Amino acid sequence: MPAPTLTALLSRTPGRARTLAVCAAPVVALFAVAALVPLPFSLAQPGSTVNVLGTDKGKPVITVEGTGTRATKGELRMTTIVATGPHVDVSLTDVVSNWFRTDRAVMPRDSVYPVGDSDQEVSEHNAAEMKESQAAASQAALRYLRKSPKDVKIGLSLADIGGPSAGLLFTLGIIDRIDGDGRGGDLTGGRTIAGTGTIEPDGTVGAVGGVPLKTQAARRDGATVFLVPKGECSDARANLPKGLRLVPVEKLGDAVTSLRALASGREDEVPAC
Repeated sequence: MPAPTLTALLSRTPGRARTLAVCAAPVVALFAVAALVPLPFSLAQPGSTVNVLGTDKGKPVITVEGTGTRATKGELRMTTIVATGPHVDVSLTDVVSNWFRTDRAVMPRDSVYPVGDSDQEVSEHNAAEMKESQAAASQAALRYLRKSPKDVKIGLSLADIGGPSAGLLFTLGIIDRIDGDGRGGDLTGGRTIAGTGTIEPDGTVGAVGGVPLKTQAARRDGATVFLVPKGECSDARANLPKGLRLVPVEKLGDAVTSLRALASGREDEVPAC
């Protein structure tokens, strides 16, 4: 006797076949809807870098009045990430397609935009944080150099970039412009140095976000050394580009000491993540 066909089997159990078909339809519809529903995430990627020892939009990033300055070689590059805006819808499909890419990151929207309900509010908040960061960088640098803010005036100009994460690099740039490595040479040793980290007036370096993406931006733009807040070493090691050396810092003095050691060829004295 020949084996029954699939059609014959289904015709003998019409109730079950209808149940399976009816149940499958809502499941398929559910997945289809889930793929389109906006989720509370932002998609980020490596952004631009800026040499704080150079110019931005045709203006010097760092200007100094009231004390001598020096010509510098090498670069100190602050790093950024670019993220989708606070009101850009990110779907499940977007999350899945970007989750495993090394040049993209899926980040909680609140971690990227912790303040503000509109693009204007976010922009104003980031601008205020940048202004505070620049003031802290000037204070930290002058305190390190033992110069009075009453006599030395620092100007910092960086267009179209907000947030506090350039603080460490601003501070190092001011020190390099005024004092170099303290022995007549460049703090950079002629290298392209990049990094990230907030700064407090007392020189404390704080953590930031998006470090794995910032290391990629740094290497893309020629950096061979990346200064990173010590607590974010493990993040920085994730997808670390070949040829980029991580140097952990907790205080401004850590960064200066490490850069001086690199500049003088004392590589074994420089800490690593």
